[in-house]
Amino acid sequence: MDLNTLWFVLIAVLFIGYFVLDGFDLGVGILLPFLGKNDTERRMIINAIGPHWDGNEVWLITAGGAMFAAFPLWYATLFSGFYLALFLLLLGLIVRGVGLEFRSKDENPLWRRFWDWAICIGSFIPALLWGIALANFVRGVPINAMKYFVGEFADLLNPYALLGGLVSFLGFTLHGALFLALKTGEPILNRARQAARRMWWPTVVVVVSFAIATYAFTDIYQRLGVNPGPVPIGAVLSLLVAGWFIYQKQDGWGFAMTTITIILAVSTIFITLYPRVLVSSLDPNFSLTIYNSASGVTTLRIMTMVALLLVPFVLVYQGWSYWVFRRRITGRQEELHY
Repeated sequence: MDLNTLWFVLIAVLFIGYFVLDGFDLGVGILLPFLGKNDTERRMIINAIGPHWDGNEVWLITAGGAMFAAFPLWYATLFSGFYLALFLLLLGLIVRGVGLEFRSKDENPLWRRFWDWAICIGSFIPALLWGIALANFVRGVPINAMKYFVGEFADLLNPYALLGGLVSFLGFTLHGALFLALKTGEPILNRARQAARRMWWPTVVVVVSFAIATYAFTDIYQRLGVNPGPVPIGAVLSLLVAGWFIYQKQDGWGFAMTTITIILAVSTIFITLYPRVLVSSLDPNFSLTIYNSASGVTTLRIMTMVALLLVPFVLVYQGWSYWVFRRRITGRQEELHY
């Protein structure tokens, strides 16, 4: 494995980690105004993700930094072509973060209700836009021979990409409902289970529809053939198994299955892309790859050494934080810091 491939894999791992971890944060934020019927219950929901949400976003920051350093042309083309979409995504994340920190600073019900909906909307926007972005990665966007994006924002809102956005929105919401079932006591526990049951069926329908559309609108058939292999098939099967655990009220196993679904689904995206990083819809030869968009060998070597030294510490620290805050939120005042 050369350094270009290694960093493509590492960036994929970083995005997978982000979608798994911040995915349930986004899902919890979307469900906040609907599952919490009073202030105490909404504080229970917020405190379920309170110790983790900002740490989970570090995966996104690290993925963006790695992309900038390892594949600067990919980063430049992506951020210029997807500028408005990424601006809206970051705006949503900022609004959500501000809402989580500011909500409990004032006891005025109007203040708290405003921030509850800000958290919900600030979670919904990224949850939708991530699917739109990844779908466009695979379907292709207008990139010319100079590796410049020559399309418009409307080009990103094609039917296939919007279906991808629906997949990520429903998938993250289901993931968040199961996380709440793991982390909270009654009455949120029962409502979270009900939300997971209601979200599972539409998620399955949309995921299967997206898989069919992927064969119709991308070159996955030419790349993977009729039998796409165990990774995408495993993504669909794990989602189906998650439904069985949801109806059996085995929340931990259900959450594990949705985690596996996200891992395998995002892996499928990157497998379909490789060795490309951004497909050109104008001419396949104009596509950005891990070779024509990469930094020099020296840069990649230095990055590799730094990653090998620092990443294990980050993983240990984040794992320790989840262990420390592993208890359920039951609604006692001493638990409600947010």
